[in-house]
Parts: sequence; C-alpha cells; structure tokens
Amino acid sequence: MPVCRVLDLCPGTCYGRKRRPPSARAQRDAVLTEQIEAVHQASYGTYGAYRVHGQLRRQGVQVAHCTLERLMRAHGLQGAHRRDRRRTTTPGESAPRPPDLVNRQFTADRPDRLWLADITYVRTWEGWVYVAFVLDAFSRRIVGWQLADHLRTDLPLDALEMALWPRGRERPVPP
Repeated sequence: MPVCRVLDLCPGTCYGRKRRPPSARAQRDAVLTEQIEAVHQASYGTYGAYRVHGQLRRQGVQVAHCTLERLMRAHGLQGAHRRDRRRTTTPGESAPRPPDLVNRQFTADRPDRLWLADITYVRTWEGWVYVAFVLDAFSRRIVGWQLADHLRTDLPLDALEMALWPRGRERPVPP
C-alpha cells in the first residue's frame, strides 16, 4: 500500500486495523452518542453539555462530563447560547455626572410636570434596534418614542420632539 510506504508502516498494521472489531471505547461512545443526541433533540437543541449531563444522570446513565463534552463537540452538538449583553452607554472617566434634579422622586402632581427618558435595545433577526422613549411620570404613559439602528444623539432628541409636538412646544437645542 502506498500510504504504508509513505508513513513507514507495516502493511499488516493497516489491514489489521480494518479487520479488528471496534474497541470498547468506540462501542461505548456509539451508545452514548445516541443517548446524547436523543436528550439534545428532546430539548429542541437548547441543552448544552451541563444540562445534557444532568438529564443523562437522571436517566441513570453514568458518563464523565469530559467524555460528554468530547462527544458533543465531535458531533457538532451545542446548546443555545445566551446573547451577549450590549452596552448602550460608555461613560467617560472625566465626564461630569448630571445632577439628580428630582431627588429620586419619580412622581408628579399633574400631567407634563415631570418626564422620564430612557434608551434600551432589542435584538432582532436583522441586528440590534435601539429604542428611546419619554414617559410622563404622572400618567405613566409613553408620550414620545423613537426606534433606530444606531445610538446617535438624534435618537433621544427625536423621541423628545415626538413628546413635545402635540403640546405645541419647540424642540430644545442641544448644547
């Protein structure tokens, strides 16, 4: 055999490998792989090695965690990952913090007296969508909102403009 000559192996070794039955480890791996795939599919592909290991133990199957990880990796099985957290703001070290003008009292005695604003984000199939909204503290209703695929300054300003527009007020000029 040409491969045996290149690798400097005895031809009997290659033929012996073909004729030899699978090892005990290979047989055990085949059985475990079927059980792992069954548990993984029963969880709709969400279970990772940690949860598959727990489920197999509940079923009475004894398997080392490292063996389970090796077999899952070899067969391309992995659990659902939690999405990475997205930071909406990165405060500067030397940037002054704005003062708390309401002393953490988020209530108002009449409408349009105190507005609260926030920016959040939502993961979609197309990517991240950022949402800015303005909330009236009296009625707890959203009075202005805006969606965008970026975190530029005009996102919260557009939400503020939406809140101001029905009230006949002008948009403030940013500093």
